[in-house]
Amino acid sequence: MSTATGVPAEARAGHRGPASWPGRVARRVAVWPSWAVSALGVLAWAAALAAVAPLVRGYLTNAPDQRMVDLAVYRTGGLSALQGQPLYTMLTQPPQLLPFTYPPVAALFAVPLALMPASAAQLVWVPFIYGPLAVVIWFAFAPLLRRAAESRLRSVVFAVVFAACAYLFPLRDEMRFGQVDMVLLAMSLADCAASAPRWPRGALVGLATAIKLVPGVFIVYLWLSGRRRAAVTAAVAALAWTVGAWLVLPHDSVTYWTSVIFQSGRLGSNSGTSNQSLRGMLLREFLPGQAPGAVWAALALAVAVAGFAVARRLARQSREMEGIAVTALLGVLLSPVSWIHHFLVVVVVIGAILADGRSGRRVAIAAGTAVFFALTIPWWGQSLLGQHDVPALVGRIVEDAFGIAALALLVILARLRDSGRRVPSD
Repeated sequence: MSTATGVPAEARAGHRGPASWPGRVARRVAVWPSWAVSALGVLAWAAALAAVAPLVRGYLTNAPDQRMVDLAVYRTGGLSALQGQPLYTMLTQPPQLLPFTYPPVAALFAVPLALMPASAAQLVWVPFIYGPLAVVIWFAFAPLLRRAAESRLRSVVFAVVFAACAYLFPLRDEMRFGQVDMVLLAMSLADCAASAPRWPRGALVGLATAIKLVPGVFIVYLWLSGRRRAAVTAAVAALAWTVGAWLVLPHDSVTYWTSVIFQSGRLGSNSGTSNQSLRGMLLREFLPGQAPGAVWAALALAVAVAGFAVARRLARQSREMEGIAVTALLGVLLSPVSWIHHFLVVVVVIGAILADGRSGRRVAIAAGTAVFFALTIPWWGQSLLGQHDVPALVGRIVEDAFGIAALALLVILARLRDSGRRVPSD
């Protein structure tokens, strides 16, 4: 504690001189009474929720056939499980007519949603998007939040980050479609990053994997980071949930694991702009022809080997969040189909890059990443492809923007210097 200012020394460390605005704010807040600091935090969260409210209201008042259409898929799956109807032949109501594409476990978890009216389910689902977002921010931005706590501003910084992340394009699409990705990301992140979890480490990753397969990349991460018992726990948990669903829905389980899992076309147009995975970019590159499967397999293998090597190195250097961020990026790149809302993993990436906010270079990269993913850039590319005076290559590069950015972020995370501070997550 500085005897001159009464401000914790940590709050002043790393600033470029006494005139820096974080230092001035810290000095002023340091002398506030506790009730004033608490009131500031409440006001900050009220402002954050007010900022997010237009998003929620806008998407909940869409035309009924455009409102949380993926949530309708979950409800249809739950209804099929309740009524004993074939899970993978049921479709949502016209005009969408969307099939259920998840493992049978997901249908069982969707049963409560099927028991309530669609409008009620939509309202209930909103906290399942923004609650997990808060959990992800708590872990991904832990160094920044811990630093803010030194200045008694953690609630304020948390609220600002929450509101900013809610406006990222993948998060807006998550709310628009009523998706489950943020729940799964929060489960996986908490399982990997919690310093002393109250559950068997790996159990949450296993459950997330059983629901939607892609979180299985975190099983690989747990193994490579030296937590092999947790990796085994995750694999066993995923298997146990899958076997449990098999016992309840045996015919649907056979259908999924022998047929549906290989039908990527059920997910929608794999070559469409929304698919920003490596495979999606390759499919668009070879249009109007077909991309050779061997090319995708070779590219995916190369990215996986290089990416997991980086994740392993970062984990063994005790740069946990950066290793998790690399793994999350691999999940969206290696999956055959990764829609834009799947790229909400960028929240973890931004937090990992930013660290405690003391490095100007890291702050600039994190801010640039946030701005980039707040824009609808892939759709700009689709518009450019329709303009005859714009080279097709330019339009295609812009259309593939999020996938290309994910590859670039892998390189950035691999080359970033250690932020130098270890801040454990609570």
